[in-house]
Amino acid sequence: MEIAEIIAGRMGLKQGPVERTIALLDEGATIPFISRYRKEATGGMDEVQVAQVQRLNDELNELVRRREYITEAIAAQGKLTDDLAGRLAACWDPAVLEDLYLPYKTKRKTRAEVARKRGLAPLAALMMDNPYADPVRAAAKYIGDEVPDAEAALQGARDIIAETVNEDERTRQTLRTTFARTARITSKVVKSRADEARKYSDYFDATEPLNRCSSHRLLAMRRGEAEGYLRVGIAPADEEESLRRLERPFVKWGTPAAPQVQMAVEDAYKRLLKPSIENEFAAAAKARADEEAIAVFAANVRQLLLSPPLGAKRIMGIDPGFRTGCKVVCIDAQGNLLHNETIYPHEPKREWGRSVCRIAALADTYGIEAIAVGNGTAGRETEDLVREAHLDGVEVFVVSEDGASVYSASDIAREEFPDKDVTVRGAVSIARRLADPLAELVKIDPKAIGVGQYQHDVDQGALHKALDLAVTLCVNTVGVNLNTASRHLLTYVSGLGPALAARIIDYRTEHGPFRSRHQLLDVPRLGAKAYEQCAGFLRITDADNPLDNTAVHPERYALVERMARDAGCDVRTLIADEALRQRIDLDRYCSDTVGRPTLQDIMSELDRPGRDPRGVAHVFAFDPNIRTIDDLTEGMVLPGVVTNITQFGCFVDLGIKVKGLIHISQMAQRRVKDPAEVVHLRQQVRVRVLSIDVERGRIGLSLRGVE
Repeated sequence: MEIAEIIAGRMGLKQGPVERTIALLDEGATIPFISRYRKEATGGMDEVQVAQVQRLNDELNELVRRREYITEAIAAQGKLTDDLAGRLAACWDPAVLEDLYLPYKTKRKTRAEVARKRGLAPLAALMMDNPYADPVRAAAKYIGDEVPDAEAALQGARDIIAETVNEDERTRQTLRTTFARTARITSKVVKSRADEARKYSDYFDATEPLNRCSSHRLLAMRRGEAEGYLRVGIAPADEEESLRRLERPFVKWGTPAAPQVQMAVEDAYKRLLKPSIENEFAAAAKARADEEAIAVFAANVRQLLLSPPLGAKRIMGIDPGFRTGCKVVCIDAQGNLLHNETIYPHEPKREWGRSVCRIAALADTYGIEAIAVGNGTAGRETEDLVREAHLDGVEVFVVSEDGASVYSASDIAREEFPDKDVTVRGAVSIARRLADPLAELVKIDPKAIGVGQYQHDVDQGALHKALDLAVTLCVNTVGVNLNTASRHLLTYVSGLGPALAARIIDYRTEHGPFRSRHQLLDVPRLGAKAYEQCAGFLRITDADNPLDNTAVHPERYALVERMARDAGCDVRTLIADEALRQRIDLDRYCSDTVGRPTLQDIMSELDRPGRDPRGVAHVFAFDPNIRTIDDLTEGMVLPGVVTNITQFGCFVDLGIKVKGLIHISQMAQRRVKDPAEVVHLRQQVRVRVLSIDVERGRIGLSLRGVE
């Protein structure tokens, strides 16, 4: 299988596991299912590798389809030779494939085409094939109604030569190689807009090697270009040398035709070749920058979705505000709304004492166990208000509001709370995301949750796929409670989707809680394949079979039951008795389809059934003396929370409006290649203030030398 061989070579894997992974994907298996339950087939690939196999397989199959189209198009012209057919069949490089097709491509009305229609092709051929002939004298023969003079004839011939040079495969590859080795990207400000473009001042007169330009710098330049503030170009470091290199195969120096051919090659370079190759490299560089930015964004989203939950608690959520008041909601341990009201502790009403009393009364009435305060406008002041209530045993958490307003105006929110306004829905979202960030944040477009960089500048289709995959992997990594999950959360479970998720909810509503995974097969239109893909990721906490609350797949229940019988007990006892499990010899249970990886996963699940891999949320407090950027001084050491990770560092919330930046050079005493090596999203850190720029709203921070 040629595609599997190519993928294996690119990824440094063995061909067999790649072939089997492709076969599983073709059969409709999902990435989470393959990486979790088919480790023997894949050689232990993780979900990232399986996703990469899928992406490369799709790309290469698309190239095969393009190759077939090109081959048929050339054959239809009667120009497909055996040699060309062989070269096309062996081609796996999209750029080379298009080079092979270029001479046969249907063209719009070009200058060369016009010249050919005027009968100037023989003059062009003479200049190329017989450079010792006098082109000026030969041109006189072509003067007529459409060719007024010899210069017009020569110009037409040069146009034909220029197109020939542009379509020459070796010439294009030569220039492509030059670009790959020496291309530089240059950015200059549009002078008439310099005053408006101050945020792009770093790129007013910038140049650097294209292959060393970081993705965030390239995306910033392209954004400035799109907004009309910058002019961005890509060219070889030495354009004169590049042109001389292209002239060598075509220009026979010292011959009468040499000046004419030289002009034609120079025209081909400036008008056709350079713009084409520049566009090619610009697109490739943009694609690489997009890929890197999307990877960082997806990693951030995954970290945020896997933030530790507080768990099933009775929570008060507060969406802070000054003039419009603070929206207060109380939810039960299942996330159901019990009560909502608005208090006005801040300007202009300043009902501080009354608000403190209301919070205390609500906490008592609804048995509140934790309070989630949004981190937006008036967040710090509202946190002070809550703490003044001195609620024993009630922990206070500051929760990110990013995306809460998007959720509150969404169809999902309207469906959940049709009789509540957006402010109440937003407060509920704040409370619920403390209880379970994953279950709540999956309802929001990942682009709206505040952990991306240049998300509006990258390829939106690729971004959507990557973020959708990130959410899917998170949901299936954690697992989903079949009897409490929302329709939206179930949508992301392996093998399901919107339609089946809705049918599961309908079935649950009509028949009550599921007692077993096998009962899923009674859900209308949920067939054996969907069951195979989803069952292992769905949990039933009080199931008749204890394995239904683990990640052990139903296809392996018989194997676990055999282990229990061999140990002289039932499955429930085997799960409860660690000593019994430690005596199990896994080699006894290996087979052609079940190997050590699957058996070790099973034992891990039996050790900790129903475990949540995310850990537990912890309370965090900002420095109470820091309220605005004006309260900062250089050298201060402060607590903060990592809110966003980029390629050049990470942003930290210090409890004020302006986020601080830890540049990658300030993340450790050693050289750091990737900020994710040092920090993770929502990590609580202590940082030193390095610099404060009040005018530009910038704070420089450091982790170096800070305990």
